[in-house]
Amino acid sequence: MTACVIDSVESTGSAPADEAGRRAGIAIAADGSYAARLTLGGDEPSQEGEAAESAAWFPERWTLDGPEPYAVPLPLDQPEEPDAEVLPLADGRVLIHRRVAERQAFSLLYPTGPVTGELPLGAVECPELTLLPPSPDGTSAYALAPGEHGTTVWLVAGGAFGPEPVATVRGRCTGGVWLDRTGRLLALDRELGGVVKAVAVDLERGGEVSPLLQITEGSNDRLLLADADSGLLLIRSDAPGHDRLGWGVLGSARPVRFPECLRPADRVVTPFAVQPGQVLMPESCAVALRIDGPGGTWVGTWRPSGRQLHQQAAPDGWLAGAGLWSRDGVLQLPYATGTMPCGVARLEVPRDVPRDVPMDTWQPAPQDVRPESPTEPAQPEAAEGNGSPRPPTRPACKPVPLQQAPLTGRTAAG
Repeated sequence: MTACVIDSVESTGSAPADEAGRRAGIAIAADGSYAARLTLGGDEPSQEGEAAESAAWFPERWTLDGPEPYAVPLPLDQPEEPDAEVLPLADGRVLIHRRVAERQAFSLLYPTGPVTGELPLGAVECPELTLLPPSPDGTSAYALAPGEHGTTVWLVAGGAFGPEPVATVRGRCTGGVWLDRTGRLLALDRELGGVVKAVAVDLERGGEVSPLLQITEGSNDRLLLADADSGLLLIRSDAPGHDRLGWGVLGSARPVRFPECLRPADRVVTPFAVQPGQVLMPESCAVALRIDGPGGTWVGTWRPSGRQLHQQAAPDGWLAGAGLWSRDGVLQLPYATGTMPCGVARLEVPRDVPRDVPMDTWQPAPQDVRPESPTEPAQPEAAEGNGSPRPPTRPACKPVPLQQAPLTGRTAAG
């Protein structure tokens, strides 16, 4: 059963779906307290266009929860490679991931007066590994390592004895979006048989896998963002015939919707932040989007309750694709320029005109009830054997596979 709705407006357009290389230049902790990036420092160039011989890459930590943001450099004796990855923890330490031949090494960096302290955590023997977004618990860090028979989720910081595998998922997995506030449910985009589907991995049940997005049998359905407070999901799928940006609600019986306003002509639109604190109000969540077009890169904002994509100029030096919302709806964008090496621009975004939409348009489905479907509901996969299962301490909200959502009640907003 197809579970997608395409909203039509007068203006239409298409955008290429290739978003490779659009990673943000800075990583922000889940609670917004710290950020970290790899930056290039050194002497000023002697001539315009000529790089400084002593320039070197080093990590930099930003403090964001004070009156004004400020940066603390974390250089070591040796410069970092430009492909190193950094990730901030809630206690102010910065995880760094370095590739050394066929090994993936991890350390925690922290300021200690005039020098940088380093706590080695260990290494993983594999040719390829990528850090996942910061964990909601603020103390752990995870990474994905594809292998011959599946993809392994590694706990690389926060464990008792260095890096340890916590789950293995069949197929090749990419992406990575947290579905809750505790760091238990992780959504991954899994490729099996040439088709990509988002699945939910329960890290406290040894990596048990449940379907998350199944819009059509042959469509490629990826999860881009999720908000744990409201359940809002931002999705990219080719179910409508070509790649489109859509939205749904975790646990809802409603279908995914694909607003026309989110595909402006000759633009690539990529969501990067969702307004928190809108409990059970997904239509009210403001979403920040990076817009790439022939004229450069700028910022868009949108709410499911409206049918308008608001576009605003980005601040000079914006670390494109990075930002966070305050609970009262102010968008904060980190930027760095020659005169302001650490800054945060705050944008007041326009409000949509309220529409006549029933308040119960997107009520979550009860966890013990599943929508009627002519097909048998998909069952969770058993966890693979090399994970380190944790004893479950609380029930997890099981996502409803969106393929099973009935095509009824199309009065939903956006």
